[in-house]
Amino acid sequence: MRDTLWKMTARAQATAVRTGEVSAVELAEAHLARIAEVNPAVNAVTQLLAERALDEAARTDRGRAAGERLGPLAGVPFTVKETTAIEGVPTTYGAKRFRNAVAHCDAPPVSRLRAAGGIPIGHSNIPTLILAGIHTRSELFGDTVNPWSRAVTPGGSSGGDAAAVASGMAPLGLGNDSGGSVRLPASFCGVAGLKPTYGRFAADHRLGPDDPSLAAQVLVVDGPLARTVDDLRLAYEVLAGADPRDPRAVPVPPYGEPLGRPLKVAMVTDPGGHGVHPVVRRAVQSAAEALRDAGYEVCEVADVPRLEDALDAYGRMTVTEFATTWPVVKPLLGEGGHRYIERAMATFRPVELAEYLRLTGVRMGLQRDWAVFLEEYPLVLAPVFTDPPFAPGEELRDEESHQRMQRALRLCTATSFVGVPAVAVPTGVVEGLPYGVQLIGRSYREDLCLEAAEAVERRLGVLAPIDPRP
Repeated sequence: MRDTLWKMTARAQATAVRTGEVSAVELAEAHLARIAEVNPAVNAVTQLLAERALDEAARTDRGRAAGERLGPLAGVPFTVKETTAIEGVPTTYGAKRFRNAVAHCDAPPVSRLRAAGGIPIGHSNIPTLILAGIHTRSELFGDTVNPWSRAVTPGGSSGGDAAAVASGMAPLGLGNDSGGSVRLPASFCGVAGLKPTYGRFAADHRLGPDDPSLAAQVLVVDGPLARTVDDLRLAYEVLAGADPRDPRAVPVPPYGEPLGRPLKVAMVTDPGGHGVHPVVRRAVQSAAEALRDAGYEVCEVADVPRLEDALDAYGRMTVTEFATTWPVVKPLLGEGGHRYIERAMATFRPVELAEYLRLTGVRMGLQRDWAVFLEEYPLVLAPVFTDPPFAPGEELRDEESHQRMQRALRLCTATSFVGVPAVAVPTGVVEGLPYGVQLIGRSYREDLCLEAAEAVERRLGVLAPIDPRP
């Protein structure tokens, strides 16, 4: 049975541990064996916590034997992005400079997953400092391979988590997203991913003792990756809620008031009219058919509110903040790691204080316009990425490639800027590669996104886990 434990969903694994069908130690051993088998080819898990994971699993088993009530994630292994602190383990950000930066405590989402019975089994790879590109390649740990094909990137910056989950090394991964960093790798690796509303999950994104500046505060949100939407829901219920360590996190109930049915879904196939690949268009159409069959009213609309304004304001605010720290950050990125951000800085020039302050008002206006739009359409169905998966490092090849990648990711960027939730869900496999869509919702209505994503999954299926392919 050990040979198949790692294939089970997170919910099934936790149930098996709580009922005593399997021990938490057996579950941990099964995942450690799977990591030993496939991680040499995939390079998704960077710092393996084998001994710690087995010790925590043994404590779980002792607790069950003593009659303790085990949590909803009892014994379930999970990976943690190299940006997010695990107590006693270096939080490296994939950079040599931080290889010995041992965390003194768990980050809030790690604490929550642990309190629910989950067991961190290892850190996962990222682009260096999450700034070196879209492909998951770090100065410290090298390249992560997409388990579907070495010819395409697993995406980033949560590419290590996505590849680990897709190949069965863990049923859950804890990533983060500031412009597609959960949704893109989920789509490219054939798994599901949740970008929550700003303020839904407590987090700590400090690099050192000081808190980040405004754009990093409002854009970056932690979010889980899983092979099924139901497992995303399980992680969501654990992670949601306020925490005194993060004043941004708010005590909004995880499930909102029921809405009238049929629920209207705005289908936006080509955001901004910049073009969409036929395979991606078909993925959106397949998801729309699944939603219609499930009773949703899918309405094709021309576009989302003020997409170009959101992209412009996002670019100029983030580049302005990068510019203040770039002389310090650039040397930390390693050889060639500076090219991605410098291309962005060539597109969007830093602005003066008065213009930056004006852009904060632009963001507020965009949030208002999106709220009005989502009042009519509580959900938006759209691509995660409007092109097929691309070769590792293609975004760094030249200026045209960089711009093409940014355009393809445009709706992820805009929805991060506005702060609304989204769930990425697979729609199928075309010529050996997975494709997916995202379902975007009203602020603090992740429940609506998850419900709709489950309807898509029921119709179109679950794609992972898979064995890594050449």
